[in-house]
Amino acid sequence: MKNTTTIIFTLLTFWIACSNGTKNQNDSQTIKQDLQNGDIIFQTSKSSQSKAIQLATGSKYSHMGIIYENNGKLFVYEAVQPVKLTPLTEWINRGENRHYVVKRLRNADEVLTQETINNMKSIGEKFNGKNYDIYFEWSDDRIYCSELVWKIYKEATAIEIGELEKLSAFDLSNELVKQKMTERYGEKIPLDEKVISPASMFNSNKLMTIKEK
Repeated sequence: MKNTTTIIFTLLTFWIACSNGTKNQNDSQTIKQDLQNGDIIFQTSKSSQSKAIQLATGSKYSHMGIIYENNGKLFVYEAVQPVKLTPLTEWINRGENRHYVVKRLRNADEVLTQETINNMKSIGEKFNGKNYDIYFEWSDDRIYCSELVWKIYKEATAIEIGELEKLSAFDLSNELVKQKMTERYGEKIPLDEKVISPASMFNSNKLMTIKEK
C-alpha cells in the first residue's frame, strides 16, 4: 500500500510539473504572436517611484523597454538596476497586474531592417550594465528607461520618439511627487533638466499600438 501511494504521488507531481511547463510554454507562444524586433513595450512598474512618475506625467505607464529576439526567444532591453536584457515573460510578470502595451513605428517595415536592428543592439551595448539614473539626468553616465529607448532609436534611426521636455513642464504639485523630488534633489531641483518621459513616448504619433493585454 505504501509503495502504491508513493507511485501515485510521484506520478501526480510529474503531471503537475508537465502541466505547468506546458502552460508556461503556451503563455510564451501567445505573448510572442504579432511581436517583432524593435517593438517598444510599456507597463506600470511596481517600483517605489512609479506612482510619482504617473502623477507627474499624467500617464498610467511608468516603465518601458525595447523588445529583441535572440535565438528564437523574446527579451526586453531595459534600464533598471543595472541596464540589462530581461526575458519578456519575466519582464511582464514584474508589472502591475501583468498588464502591458506594445507599440511599433508606423513605418517599421521600412525603417527596422535587420541591419538597423543589429545597429540598435550595438548602440545599446554601450549602456549595458550602467546604473539606473534616479536623478533623470541627460547624460550617458547613468540612464533611465525612456532615455535608453529614446537614445537608441535616435542614434540608430535618426527618429525622435516623443517630445523632449524640461523637468519644470511636469506636474510637480502632488505631495508624493514633492516628497520624491526632495529625496532626490533636496532644495535644488534641476527644473531646466532635459527629460524624456514614458508618457511622451507612449503618446507619440510616430507609434501605433500592436498589442495590449
